Amino acid sequence: MISKYISEEKNVFIKTILFCCIALSENKDKEFMIAEYNDLLRKIRVIGRKYLSLRSDKDDEIRIIEDIKQGVGFRGANLWILILAIFVASLGLNVNSTAVIIGAMLISPLMGPIIGMGWAIGTLDLELLKRAFKNYVIATGISIVTATIYFFITPFDEAQSELLARTMPTIYDVLIAFCGGAAGILAVCTKQKSNVIPGVAIATALMPPLCTAGYGIAMGHWSYFLGAFYLYFINSVFICTATFLGVKVMHFHNKSILNKQRALIIRRYFIIIISVTIIPSIFMTVSIVNRSLLNTNINLFAKEQLSSNMTKIISHDLNKENKVLRFVAVGKEISASQIEQAKNKLKDYKLDKYDLQIIQGTGYSQVSAAEDEWLEFNKRVADLEGELDNYKRLEKLSNTLSDEVKVLFPDIKTVSLSWSMQANTADTSKHKTVIAVLESDKSDSITKEEKTKILKWLSARINERKIKLYITE
Repeated sequence: MISKYISEEKNVFIKTILFCCIALSENKDKEFMIAEYNDLLRKIRVIGRKYLSLRSDKDDEIRIIEDIKQGVGFRGANLWILILAIFVASLGLNVNSTAVIIGAMLISPLMGPIIGMGWAIGTLDLELLKRAFKNYVIATGISIVTATIYFFITPFDEAQSELLARTMPTIYDVLIAFCGGAAGILAVCTKQKSNVIPGVAIATALMPPLCTAGYGIAMGHWSYFLGAFYLYFINSVFICTATFLGVKVMHFHNKSILNKQRALIIRRYFIIIISVTIIPSIFMTVSIVNRSLLNTNINLFAKEQLSSNMTKIISHDLNKENKVLRFVAVGKEISASQIEQAKNKLKDYKLDKYDLQIIQGTGYSQVSAAEDEWLEFNKRVADLEGELDNYKRLEKLSNTLSDEVKVLFPDIKTVSLSWSMQANTADTSKHKTVIAVLESDKSDSITKEEKTKILKWLSARINERKIKLYITE
């Protein structure tokens, strides 16, 4: 058989193709198929053990347990490090600095008790579970109190984007916490720790939600507190879950205990906690996705049905209670027939349950102050662009006229045009004037009639009546 001369990995690939070909052929040799199938499974198991097995990198079990027990404790230096990390994270949220927040997450020792609880549940170590849970509650309480004190005394009480980002957890936060926790327990249990654990601390973000919860208490925003604490609880539960599964996958030994029935009850409660934790995040995710899809449909509807080269939609407002979708339009007025046609298209964008209203023309009185400012700003920009175009027009004309003047007035060598603002000292009136400077080798020989002729020519060419003409050598 030629496959025995091929390397093991390629052999599996060839056997997979061969098995599929036999399975799809009309004349199936069942005995050959079964033999090839069993051989294929054996090869896959060999490769799986070779590349995916964790046992070869597994550290000494006694050393791992000692490291985990040491990380569970919160006394002395560990406790002060936690308090300082909370202050750093709170400062980062307060000034909206991502770098400072990341630094606080790297300092924080909060991962210890969470991994300890997951390990204890996985190995049925009730003593470690009690100790880890107690320290977890203490660390959580101290963190929230510290953050609350900071936000009580700080003069900056505005909720920045980094802070608000921790108030709406979703199913994606569950996945991040689980994957981060899985990477964390693998790093704890292997010989080469590398930089996995710091990365897990950043990805799972235990500190910022606790600081945000403290902000919610200090400012009286209980929705912030609940959302942030729920995010922290999600991270804790699913880091713990990933640790528990990691312990089972790597076949660590259970601790000998007398009350195994009690340990099994704890595991059942753990499964219940996991289920209860994940359900609200699913509902929040569905709500956020639906809101995002709705905004996408509204923007697409405005772009395709209401906007044009002469008309721009500057804002929209959706009133879900009254089922009203309102747009503010500037520019060319949208006709009644276009509005009616747009209403008929609402169903195509899944917006048919809303009543369409468009504010334009005389409806500007209903536009908010911010939109009025936007309109005024755009008007100023348009005026400035017009003035700039006017200056550029003279610059372009100077180049064009220099060619023409050679034919009409051979003695003129150069033409220079520019705007000038002239103020009248008698009545304080002001007016813009074009200054035309012509250079000639024979400026003294140019007669008054020729100057009048040049002035009329310039006035006709640049379409301006007020021109000051100067001829120099």
